[in-house]
Amino acid sequence: MVCFPAPSVAVIREEGSNGDREMAASLHMAGFQVWDVTMQDLLDGHVTVDRFRGAIFPGGFSFADVLGSAKGWAASFLRHPQLRRQMDAFAKRPDTFSLGVCNGCQLLSLLGWVGGSESPEKLDVVLDHNDSERFECRFSTVRIEDSKAIMLKGMAGSVFGVWVAHGEGRFSTRTDAVLKGLESGRCVALRYTDEDGQPTQEYPLNPNGSVAALAGICSADGRHLAMMPHPERCTKMWQWPWAPPSWSETVQVSPWLRMLRNAFTWCIDSA
Repeated sequence: MVCFPAPSVAVIREEGSNGDREMAASLHMAGFQVWDVTMQDLLDGHVTVDRFRGAIFPGGFSFADVLGSAKGWAASFLRHPQLRRQMDAFAKRPDTFSLGVCNGCQLLSLLGWVGGSESPEKLDVVLDHNDSERFECRFSTVRIEDSKAIMLKGMAGSVFGVWVAHGEGRFSTRTDAVLKGLESGRCVALRYTDEDGQPTQEYPLNPNGSVAALAGICSADGRHLAMMPHPERCTKMWQWPWAPPSWSETVQVSPWLRMLRNAFTWCIDSA
């Protein structure tokens, strides 16, 4: 029997990140070899991303959102020529993937890794302030769409709960054509839904007012996934405030773990 080494992934955190430990634990559950990497490690050259198969950007409030959500974090990448070249090379490698959650989702949009942007200087998709003008922390319901996202393979049509916690999570597109392009290109990964599993703009079912109920999008090749909800905060069933009564006897592990297992399987299959 041939044994493959566990794929290595980097959980990259910045000052103010607070979802890194839950993310690392969930990735470990999925089988990955997980590295805790700070931005200072990258800036100082102590660690380079070329050694990893996955780059994971967790949630939180980098630089306390003083400059706007993830804008200071993105500047650390974009204004450092060597690191920018390193990250661009990582993003373009066909054997890598990335996941940005909440603050990390905002980051991937600013970097231009998702959203069909030609460059970070001309963003087609941005994350704006919630319509409620409040920080929203709740257990929302989302539907996984039929997208190219490698991490959501085999999960299309699933509807279940997930934690959200953000103040700037409203997906907005520069033009209607951008939204249509995301939809026709199968880059819409998740949507907020009502009790019937249908996309909704109704608050608080849609916690931020995102256009077309968007909760997550992926890159055109499906390797990069950006989502505002926090799957790492509910990979075990005890982390769920509610689940269908029938699940108590049949569901031992949260269905959100499958998206991380999908990434693990993809890494093994594409090695």
